[in-house]
Amino acid sequence: MQLDPLAIVTAFGLIFLAELPDKTMFASLAMGTRMRPLYVWFGTSTAFVVHVAIAVGAGSLLGLLPDWIVKLVSALLFAFGAFVLLRGGGGDDDEDTESKTVTGFWPVYSTAFMAVFISEWGDLTQITTANLAASNGTWSTAIGSAAALMSVSALALLAGRFIATKVPLKTVQRIGGLCMLGLAVWSIVEIFAG
Repeated sequence: MQLDPLAIVTAFGLIFLAELPDKTMFASLAMGTRMRPLYVWFGTSTAFVVHVAIAVGAGSLLGLLPDWIVKLVSALLFAFGAFVLLRGGGGDDDEDTESKTVTGFWPVYSTAFMAVFISEWGDLTQITTANLAASNGTWSTAIGSAAALMSVSALALLAGRFIATKVPLKTVQRIGGLCMLGLAVWSIVEIFAG
């Protein structure tokens, strides 16, 4: 197992920016207001690790294809991610339906785990992780992606209210979208240059 620091940083940066304006950040914030934040973080983190493992496995299968096909698929997936982030829209989901406080490790853990596990299927970050795993090292991508997702959850639990009131989420979406658009163009250039 050889780790690529650049792949770890790339995965972390892309996934972090893509997840910031995502509904999961707001779900973590909402759960953290009614439940013990550390327990919520354990639940969300476990769900993220499971999703990263699934995405990396799918990306590894893509990596078995010829190089130009992988780069083309990567370019298309990055372009799709850029489109989703740049068109805006996110953040309107109201997942704050419970009004009572949940206590105890296992009830909080399982609530947080299930909320993230169910909502992240086919999410932009899962698709991006699979995409990165197809062209970068799987362990490096897994470490970077999982660290980013867990960091966003922790950030939401610790400073979510500050982010929601001080940093425009549209700005974060645009930066993430432009980064993904740049990677789509880069992937297309690599097809013809390599």
